[in-house]
Amino acid sequence: MRRILGIVAAFAVAFAVFSPAPSASAATTTPVIFVHGYTGSASNWTTAMAVFRSAGWSSSNLFAYEYNSYGSNVTNAQGLQSYVNQVKSRTGASQVAIVNHSMGGLVSQYYLKVLGGASSVSHLASIAGANHGTTSAGACLVFITCQQMYPGSSFIAQISAGDETPGATRYATWYSACDGVILPYTSTRLDGATNNLVACQTHIGFLTDVGVLGQIANYVRS
Repeated sequence: MRRILGIVAAFAVAFAVFSPAPSASAATTTPVIFVHGYTGSASNWTTAMAVFRSAGWSSSNLFAYEYNSYGSNVTNAQGLQSYVNQVKSRTGASQVAIVNHSMGGLVSQYYLKVLGGASSVSHLASIAGANHGTTSAGACLVFITCQQMYPGSSFIAQISAGDETPGATRYATWYSACDGVILPYTSTRLDGATNNLVACQTHIGFLTDVGVLGQIANYVRS
């Protein structure tokens, strides 16, 4: 019997040593708002939300903000401001985290920098964000959003002037030379952010890259 108990005790010690530590559940109560890119929608975030749920988030703390891809990004940012306030009211949280993709970077940056949203955002993760514009927007300049997304626009000048990462918000970006849509691909980088170069991922491929999305979930949880 003593031998059996010894084996059980040894197994218990080994299990404690090699089992992964439980996740920091408190951090996963932070509501996360996903902001899609040009012509995108909430459906872009199906994989991301699944990854965040696996990382400990409740579905009740995961939200997707939708906006008009063809209207002004000033209006879209104002809409994001209202949406953040709604989420805070609904969840009782004092801050949210924002995860954006592509043109969603412009919407998010305008909200945080120009509309003073930084105090309401704990973390911002920009995935292939058009944060300094992209020359591919030249193909849709008939729309104001694409005019604003073109490098050198007055909109980009406004969100890039001075501090690109204002407030106490933690900023991080993920970008890749294989993007193909954000041109130049380094446009995503923000001064003062943790900028993560991904070896090779396409612009749309980021949305289903569970490795990158897992990194982002861990980043928001930190």
